[in-house]
Amino acid sequence: MIKVEHVKKNFGHLEVLHDVSLTVDDGNVIVILGPSGSGKTTLLRTINFLERADKGTLTIGDTTIDLHGAKKKDVLAVRRKTAMVFQNYNLFANKTALENIVEALVTGHGVPRALAVERAKLELEKVGLSDKENYYPSQLSGGQQQRVGIARAVALDAEVILFDEPTSALDPELVGETLALIKQVAKEGHTMIVVTHEMSFAEEVADKVVFMDGGYVVEEGNPKDIFYYPKEERTKQFLRRILPPTDLSSNL
Repeated sequence: MIKVEHVKKNFGHLEVLHDVSLTVDDGNVIVILGPSGSGKTTLLRTINFLERADKGTLTIGDTTIDLHGAKKKDVLAVRRKTAMVFQNYNLFANKTALENIVEALVTGHGVPRALAVERAKLELEKVGLSDKENYYPSQLSGGQQQRVGIARAVALDAEVILFDEPTSALDPELVGETLALIKQVAKEGHTMIVVTHEMSFAEEVADKVVFMDGGYVVEEGNPKDIFYYPKEERTKQFLRRILPPTDLSSNL
């Protein structure tokens, strides 16, 4: 289980997260929705210590850490239990697809190099890139780079995988194949927190949907309740703007 409680984050005088709490059970997929600037990505980044929260705690398994006061060893411990898939891939430009995965395993997790290479090859095969293991990011399409990023995250065998709008930088024709891969990762039982605007994906895959706005969790529940029977007016407004008219229920 992963739990974040009472997380606050300011950028200067702007408070972007207001006392946000979230619980994810083992093996569950949580999808976070919301307009731009709602705090979705910042929440993910505080979980992985890419941003330092001003207040809040993080619990993974039996370990609880102060997100603001965590020491270096605590940060490293959390990063060994989490993996992140970025919207802009975040691959090392000077390393091949295989080396990008191997480096994460060897440097970040202390995996012996021979075992890391074996695992990296296996994950590249799973995402259909066995023939591209010696290609550099510049030689790969956006969709292929994202598949390498997903393979890297899965290879780390993290307790939770964080996806930050993984399809937002892709050409439209590549979105479907990337979402299909993420669905497959979910079916394998990985615990996942996914920030996305892909509504059909959220409805099909999520165990719970969280709607954020203005740095607050406005509403959360199972996909059916959120998409067709939302309680909060702000949730209804958001869904009216992004769902096709044929998908709108009378409750919106």
